[in-house]
Amino acid sequence: MTRGHTAYNRLYWVRDNIIAADFPDISAALSEPDGLLAIGGDLSPERLLNAYRRGIFPWYSEGQPILWWSPDPRWVLAPEDLKISRSLRKTLRSRKYRVTVDADFPAIIEMCAGPRKDSRDTWITAEVMKSYTILHQQGYAHSVECWHDGTLAGGLYGVAIGRIFFGESMFSRQADASKVALVHLAARLRDRKFRLIDCQVYSKHLESLGARPMSRNAFAGLLGQYCAMDAGIKPGKHPLD
Repeated sequence: MTRGHTAYNRLYWVRDNIIAADFPDISAALSEPDGLLAIGGDLSPERLLNAYRRGIFPWYSEGQPILWWSPDPRWVLAPEDLKISRSLRKTLRSRKYRVTVDADFPAIIEMCAGPRKDSRDTWITAEVMKSYTILHQQGYAHSVECWHDGTLAGGLYGVAIGRIFFGESMFSRQADASKVALVHLAARLRDRKFRLIDCQVYSKHLESLGARPMSRNAFAGLLGQYCAMDAGIKPGKHPLD
């Protein structure tokens, strides 16, 4: 998926003042770049939740308008299918890291926004951080923190709706830290009968952990069933506690 592609003249423009149903059907997404569906709008909590429930997510770089995506296939990971390598099991047995949930969401999203070794670009802009922090306060966005000697060594964050967890980003500052966070997340999701972790797009790293492709239509069908299990979350109520 190429974030810099700007086929704007072929895209649906999301309007700032309309939330409900202001996205085209996901079948209208472009095949090149894969899944690019719409442009514009804002990152209000209402729009973000509406997008996730329909299999759409924002992904854009600093200086671009908001781009909305629904790729085909979608890469997903069932919590019970997480693959734990021999070396990762050794790290888990060592108890090197202390793991928490929702202990420091702002720090996790800020570190996920930091530069990567292979790129200085980030899609986690100040606008993104503000919007997902609001979702966290409302009980939808969650973080998993991995600590070593009182310092954040890695972690991840995403959005939980019904029985689907939409993974957004993860980072490591020490070996296996983000993987340990993912193992902890998957265990919690299994206990709470979550169906899927949405990994969005392919990466070799995620595939090695057990992620697999699912057709966009099949993914949307699961969202219709399992996101509907979200009966509404009161502010401050976190379903992963």
